[in-house]
Amino acid sequence: MAQVIEKTTKIGELLRMEKDVSPILLGIGMHCLGCPSSQMETIEEAALVHGLNPDELVETINDFMNE
Repeated sequence: MAQVIEKTTKIGELLRMEKDVSPILLGIGMHCLGCPSSQMETIEEAALVHGLNPDELVETINDFMNE
């Protein structure tokens, strides 16, 4: 069954599910993945802080995780 990440998924939860996703996040400017506050941010919150489209980021992550 394919995993589905949503905009409400927290960054910490995502990294626990799939640590290999970190290069995607680092590549788009999310350099504070180990920061305690980033662990509790949702993907949507993190995307908006970094000026990214949350829907596109979720799609990219889901595509990667379901390869």
